[in-house]
Amino acid sequence: MSVPLLPHIELAQPAWLLLLLLLPVWGWWAWHSRRDTALRFSDTSPVKGAPTSIWTRLRALPGFLRVAALVLLVLALARPQEHETVEQQTSDGISIMMVLDISSSMRATDFRPNRLEAARDVAKEFVDSRPNDQVGLMLFAARAYTQVPPTLDHRFLQEMLDRVNIGMVEDGTAIGTALASAVNRLRDADAESRVVVLLTDGENNRGEVDPLTATDVAEALDVRVYTVGVSSFDDDSPFAPAAQQGGAPDINEQMLETMASRTGGQYFRAGNREALSRVYRDISALETTTFESSIYRETSERFRLFLYPALLILLLEILLRTTRLRRFP
Repeated sequence: MSVPLLPHIELAQPAWLLLLLLLPVWGWWAWHSRRDTALRFSDTSPVKGAPTSIWTRLRALPGFLRVAALVLLVLALARPQEHETVEQQTSDGISIMMVLDISSSMRATDFRPNRLEAARDVAKEFVDSRPNDQVGLMLFAARAYTQVPPTLDHRFLQEMLDRVNIGMVEDGTAIGTALASAVNRLRDADAESRVVVLLTDGENNRGEVDPLTATDVAEALDVRVYTVGVSSFDDDSPFAPAAQQGGAPDINEQMLETMASRTGGQYFRAGNREALSRVYRDISALETTTFESSIYRETSERFRLFLYPALLILLLEILLRTTRLRRFP
């Protein structure tokens, strides 16, 4: 059984500490034997007023040094050991591309303060929830471009999310092109799982790649696609764009659902900021990362920490006792 001595240091053989119980006995014997001097004086009054030197005041020092040395020697015999525990975690790993619509319709204020800012804030929360995964960012409107490739540098990714704004790309909604570009980014990822999270508030109306064609590519490359439609507009909502007034919301939900289901993902519809946050939490829960932990315990002998000081103190004690603090006779 080991006994803790200091943080990370334990005594492997604490039974040796029982020797410390003998120190008071040894001290009592040393004190009494010290009083048995070989020379006796009948009268010491003539020297009572003599000045006391510093060496006279230190005449008990060798005894204290010897006690300290013996205590350290006993601690060294008890075999102090330092234990260092190293935990290594490995994970299957997930590479995720967040694909974000930045077309002009994302200025709509049904999400506070608007759709884009709400989507950006929720995306940042999502990144924080995936500390061990590579996450990238792709923006699209009439065309798509990679803002950040999949990376573990999430601080940089958060900074780039802060810079996302409408007008960075020609207006339009190229969903197929965005998905195809995101899948291409994940093509060479060495992660066990590859995922695309695509958020849009519109219907594909630009780009050279049809969304379902891009879905076929994702399916072939085993990339799972989660699609998110954002809109809370009713048919007669005064906030709805002209294209939506008197008709259904401008989201092709059937297409988004098909894109997700073909690749093993899911389609989500969010009508407000809180619902959007729940959607991303649900996606995060669906894409769990498997961790394996290995714990290594390394033991190092630390008796030298006590043995060497004990020997130095003992040497000092002998030196003082045989020179300046030598007793006569």
